[in-house]
Amino acid sequence: MTDDDLIAAAREAAGSSYSPYSRFPVGAALRFADGSVVTGTNIENASYGLALCAETVAVSKAMADGARGGLEAVAVTGPGNTPITPCGRCRQVLNELAQLGGTDPEILCVGPDEVRRTRLSALLPDAFGPASLD
Repeated sequence: MTDDDLIAAAREAAGSSYSPYSRFPVGAALRFADGSVVTGTNIENASYGLALCAETVAVSKAMADGARGGLEAVAVTGPGNTPITPCGRCRQVLNELAQLGGTDPEILCVGPDEVRRTRLSALLPDAFGPASLD
């Protein structure tokens, strides 16, 4: 799967967003070393603190299906005029999965006309994860 395919999967996932409060649909797509892709979308709740971000939903789906590493790339897309990045909580959730496989996935922050590429380690330097507990 190419990066363009990964971005398309994230955009498609955003179409399933449940975001009646923010009206800010976000989609995420995770690509693994085995070629599999898992998507997620944000799911809001009237009790705002219970909302789930797209990246967290995708990681939860992947881990529920047995993924324990191999995360190579993540595409995140949403509305607006500029690329979006994962929030702090999502950076930590992505880091947990990445550290289980010893990877530093590329993060594709997607806007309507621009894709910013960075590494998870650049978004979350000196991250706390499973290795921190050893």
